[in-house]
Amino acid sequence: MKRSTDRILTTHTGRLDPPTEVRDMQRGPEAEKYMASDAYKTALQQSITDIVKRQRDIGIDVVSDGELGKVNSFPYYSRRMSGLKVRPVREGEPPGMWERTGERQEFAEFYEYLGFRTARERMFFDGPISYIGEAEVQRDIDMAKAGIEAAGGDVSDAFMCVLAPGWLEHWMYNEYYKSDEEYLFAIAAAMHDEYKAIIDAGFILQLDDPGLPDTYDMIVPTPSIEDYRRFAEIRVDAMNHALKGLPEDRIRYHICWGSWHGPHTHDLPLKHVVDLMLKVTAEAYSVEAANPQHEHEWKVWRETKLPEGKILIPGVVSHASNVVEHPELVADRIVQYAGLVGRENVLASTDCGMGGRVHHQIGWAKLEALVEGARMATKQLWA
Repeated sequence: MKRSTDRILTTHTGRLDPPTEVRDMQRGPEAEKYMASDAYKTALQQSITDIVKRQRDIGIDVVSDGELGKVNSFPYYSRRMSGLKVRPVREGEPPGMWERTGERQEFAEFYEYLGFRTARERMFFDGPISYIGEAEVQRDIDMAKAGIEAAGGDVSDAFMCVLAPGWLEHWMYNEYYKSDEEYLFAIAAAMHDEYKAIIDAGFILQLDDPGLPDTYDMIVPTPSIEDYRRFAEIRVDAMNHALKGLPEDRIRYHICWGSWHGPHTHDLPLKHVVDLMLKVTAEAYSVEAANPQHEHEWKVWRETKLPEGKILIPGVVSHASNVVEHPELVADRIVQYAGLVGRENVLASTDCGMGGRVHHQIGWAKLEALVEGARMATKQLWA
C-alpha cells in the first residue's frame, strides 16, 4: 500500500455519483431488466472508465471504481449469499436497524420534515449462509480493472469497497441461526470469499463498517459504554474471522457515523471504539475527521498511538455539507494529523463517499480542494 514518503497522498472513501443514464437504469420497478441489458453494461463500463480518469486528472493518488455498479438491494445480495429472502415489513418491525434510533426519537419532527421514507421490505435469512457470488464479484472486478487500465491507471493503486459483516446485519435479519453471534460469523465466513477475490485480483480491499461506532444509537434503550464495547468487540472478532489468511498490507478499514444529513448528536465518540478499530487486521484505518461532530477528535491521537507500520486515513473534507472546504483549511487539517502520527503515515481522504450525499458538482469540487490542500500541506511538511 502506498505511503506518503515524499508528499501527502490523497484518496477518498469510495462512492461517487454515476451518470444520470446509469442511475436511472439502477432505480425503479424495472431496474433488474435494465441492468441485465447490454446497453446498461456498456454504459456502466464507460462510466467507470470516465470516473477513474477524472479522479486521476484531478490528482487523486489512490482511486476507486466509484462503486458505480453497487446497488444495495435484495437482488444484488441474493446473488452473493444463499438463504437470503425478502418479504413485506410486518406491523411493528423495522426493515433495518437504522430506522429506530435515539436520534430519530429526539428529532422525530425533523426527520418527518425531511421526508425520510420507511422501507417497505425486509431482507432475512431463512437458511444456512454460503457464498454464491463468484461470478458476480468477478464481473465487478473485470469492469473495475478495465476502467482503471483504460484510464491509464494501475490496479495495485486502486481500491474496491465491500461492506463488513457487522454492517450487513443492519438490514439482513436472522431467522435461521440460534444466536446473533452464530449468524454474524456465518456472514463473515461467506464474505471472506469476496474479500479474497478482490485482493487476489490485485486491488486494495476497503472494508466499510459504519456499524462499529454507529450501532450504538440503534440500540434502544441506549446501552452503557461497557455493554456496547462488548457488543462491538464481537463484531471486530467476526471481521477478523472474515479476513483470516488475507494480506494485511492490502486491506484498509473504514468507519464512519453514517452518511445521512442529520444532527448526529447521538454519535458515539471515537475514543470509545478507537482501540477496537485498531484490532482489525488492516494496514490502514479511515475515520471521519471533518464532520462538525467529529472534527475535534484529532485529540484522540494525542492519547492513542497509531501502531507501527499502520496508516491513518483522516477525512479532511466532509460529505455532510454543500460548503466546499478551502484548500488552506484542508492543509491545516492534514498538517495537524501529520504532527500527531507522522507525515508518512497520513493518507488524506474524505469523511465518507460523496455519491448520493452531495450534488456531483459539489463532490468533485471537494475532491479538487482535497488535492490542492494536500499540495499545500506537502509544502509545509517537506519545506
